[in-house]
Amino acid sequence: MVLEILQVGDPILREKCSPVTKFDGKLCTLLDNMKDTLKKAEGAGLAAPQVGVPLRAVVVDVEEGYFELVNPVFVWQKGEQCGPEGCLSVRGKVGDVVRPSKVKVVFQDRKGDKYSLVARDFFARAVCHELDHLDGVIYTDKAQHVRNSED
Repeated sequence: MVLEILQVGDPILREKCSPVTKFDGKLCTLLDNMKDTLKKAEGAGLAAPQVGVPLRAVVVDVEEGYFELVNPVFVWQKGEQCGPEGCLSVRGKVGDVVRPSKVKVVFQDRKGDKYSLVARDFFARAVCHELDHLDGVIYTDKAQHVRNSED
């Protein structure tokens, strides 16, 4: 099911999200719906608060594959990259944001099993962007210059 993506100004986007504690059918449905929503929106990532659910869960769909990260935590961050970012919750805008060029994250899957991953370049940017949403941070808070995406 495709969900509504909240837009900047909605207070849920500014909440610090709660950890996922129940790995059940409700979580699986949320993750499935987030995947459907992300696919329809043609984005690189989506965080649960963007669809009105203040839980620590994100989905990322990039060249490296599709990933579901539940309760993700950074282990380390290295390097630096600056590049343009947009957001499904900030339609029509893009801004230049400095992010790490490489990150390691530990997380759980939809069953609660623990994993880790190392992301580089655009994948790292997408992971950082989505994890920011879990702490109520929107890319425009970090962007050096926000402009209309048509410019």
